Amino acid sequence: MSHPWTLAEAEHKPLQLATAQRAGFIVPATLITNRVEDARAFAVQHGPIIYKPLRSTSYVDPNGDLCTIWTTLVDPAELDETVNHTAHLFQAYVTKHADLRVTVVGERVFCVQIDSDLLDWRADYDRLTYRVVDPPSGLGERCMTYLRCCDLRFGAFDFALTEDGPVFLECNPNGQWGWLEDQTGLPIARAVADLLLEDSS
Repeated sequence: MSHPWTLAEAEHKPLQLATAQRAGFIVPATLITNRVEDARAFAVQHGPIIYKPLRSTSYVDPNGDLCTIWTTLVDPAELDETVNHTAHLFQAYVTKHADLRVTVVGERVFCVQIDSDLLDWRADYDRLTYRVVDPPSGLGERCMTYLRCCDLRFGAFDFALTEDGPVFLECNPNGQWGWLEDQTGLPIARAVADLLLEDSS
């Protein structure tokens, strides 16, 4: 639905965070660094903190199983010189009571509340429950502003739902949505088909 070069650019986490602020979202305090002293200072100022990869990353464990890196709480005592090897993304931990997955297809907004006891709900789909909800006031409009800034036609947005409202976590410009339709009955596939038909007319 979006140009491949646009998709590649929109995957860039620093760009996502800057664009989210421009679109009016609440964004957690964030540090991208390869300096351990900066990471330690950030943990003191904003702790507790979490770690998340700068881009989608997978690896094979010693058993030959394909693994990935989930969002993880950071123990400041474990921040050592290995931080210096590459850039890392640290964020202030967000106290949430649920997650929101907001799938935007063109001008159509589909909002699902995901309930679990997980920091990163992707780690175990068997522990999730789903509920279709109306997007919080203004959220759909801000999502579409974000997509226009990135020249995207589609976005799968993730938010932490807090007492103060939704907090932006990321936007996957090519994110999965099929399982949400299976779980909730939302007509996302029809919206995707309609958008593609618009482009071909």
